[in-house]
Amino acid sequence: MNNEPLAYRMRPTTIDEIAGQKEIIGEKTALYKMVKKGHVPSMLLYGEPGIGKTSLAYAIAGSSNLPFIALNATVSGKKDIEGVVAESRITGKVLLFLDEIHRFNKLQQDTLLPHVESGAIVLIGATTENPYHDVNPAIRSRCGEIRQLTRLEPSDLVELLTRALSNEERGLGKMAIEITPDQINKIAEGVNGDARKALTVLESTISASDEIDEKIVVEEWLIDNLLGRIGLFGDKKGSHFYNLLSALQKSVRGSDVNAGIYYLAHLLEIGDLVAVSRRLLVMAYEDIGLASPEVGPHVLAATEAAVRLGMPEARIPLANAVIEMCLASKSNSAYKAFDSAVAAINAGKTGDIPLHLRDTHYKGAADLGHVGYIYPHSTPVGSFGGWANQHYLPDKIRNIEFYEPVHAGEEKKMAAIYEKLKGFKKKRQ
Repeated sequence: MNNEPLAYRMRPTTIDEIAGQKEIIGEKTALYKMVKKGHVPSMLLYGEPGIGKTSLAYAIAGSSNLPFIALNATVSGKKDIEGVVAESRITGKVLLFLDEIHRFNKLQQDTLLPHVESGAIVLIGATTENPYHDVNPAIRSRCGEIRQLTRLEPSDLVELLTRALSNEERGLGKMAIEITPDQINKIAEGVNGDARKALTVLESTISASDEIDEKIVVEEWLIDNLLGRIGLFGDKKGSHFYNLLSALQKSVRGSDVNAGIYYLAHLLEIGDLVAVSRRLLVMAYEDIGLASPEVGPHVLAATEAAVRLGMPEARIPLANAVIEMCLASKSNSAYKAFDSAVAAINAGKTGDIPLHLRDTHYKGAADLGHVGYIYPHSTPVGSFGGWANQHYLPDKIRNIEFYEPVHAGEEKKMAAIYEKLKGFKKKRQ
């Protein structure tokens, strides 16, 4: 058998061999028609590992007549780019595939700029990180296509695995292999949309299988054993990690317990307990807020316990926290009120502090007019409690309102008090 991995050997050589990604390179897309007619635009391909970024670049190269150079930014530098530029001067135009482009620093990326702009280099950059965060804006502006690839569907992977089993030149077609359609489906469904993993599991399964009557017979337990934790993807600093945090928060905000627990589990499997705990604590006050004010202290206690316990026990208090937040009444009124106040200040909606609210802890304060403050605790309790008939905002903005209560949970009571106070103020005016 060829010593090169099956996933490498089965890399598509033309765009017609690509499995999946039909929305990007299907026969009815503009990119497909452009490449078929010999025009390849500079582009950035963004997505998780194993879903076809490198394969798409090689397929485009195989479908074009351009000289092709492939570099990886983790091991390449400015001198390598200068070599590509030198090649373009000889051939007139070069197709450069730069994998992990986000690993290039700004200076290295800037080296490409004039040559991509002039068309001497057609750039296909691939990255697992969000290009809008990690790729120089000048590079992005010179790429006609910025495409986010998605995980392959099981049907796409079945097509890919079947092709690998039948291809005699690059695949396993010369071998006598007994594998059932159900076993192929199991691999396709168990690799979480990752083509590279699908081919790797197939190759490893066949390598571990016994030969019976001159046939390699694939056994079910081998597939189960090799799939293992194969669905896990992400790292503590990558875009996918922050996408998982975002999905966790939005699921809790949407009161979906099962989604909240799922994303919590994925995040904790990746391993950044501190970042997850911090996000949960933010959520308790950002999304739950005044509607269920008891949740904040509960989540604080859960996150402190989790950090003290460490994994795997940390999952227990954090699971409690996520479920409580999912099912709690929710309000974002407090921080929205604060943001409204900041926006008003930045827009110039300010005024002088009323004289009766200014500091009086020094001799001469009365001479400056800092008098008239009514101490609420000394006023008659009355029907509402210690409330003083005075205003607190600057005169110019004394009627502005930042707080808009949400009538949910405990905040219903606060909203009623707020409305009552507003009524008192109107009577005073």
